[in-house]
Amino acid sequence: MNTLTKTAPATRVLYTAKVHTTGGRDGGASRSSDGRLDIKHSLPGSKNPGTNPEQLFAAGWSACFEGAIGIAARNMKVTVPENLAIDAEVDLTSTDGAYALQARLNVSLPGLDREIAQTLVHAAEETCPYSKAIRGNVNVEIALV
Repeated sequence: MNTLTKTAPATRVLYTAKVHTTGGRDGGASRSSDGRLDIKHSLPGSKNPGTNPEQLFAAGWSACFEGAIGIAARNMKVTVPENLAIDAEVDLTSTDGAYALQARLNVSLPGLDREIAQTLVHAAEETCPYSKAIRGNVNVEIALV
């Protein structure tokens, strides 16, 4: 097995997600080792039951980003609004037959001073593992709405 490592290995693994996938994005399925995730895959835009990798990425990234906002807020001693919400959009794109992703996060922190909210979003962008993983590899827009 060949591995590609871009950075030094982690010193402490906090969690390992284990998922077994068969059949790919068109009619395939994925199941986690603990059984909590058990999904069918379908092509984006199809009428077939199931989800697609872009939706899964959008859900994971936005949930992680919200957690990073929470950590930043605790560090700044700021109370995060109960109705904090993130709308994530992940595009599957193609240029000359080469596939890529581009993505947007629209972050809503209602009732919070705009400057404080922007500071929280910036801190989350710097610390969220998903944001760090795609930095420099995916065209990303993060907006405070």
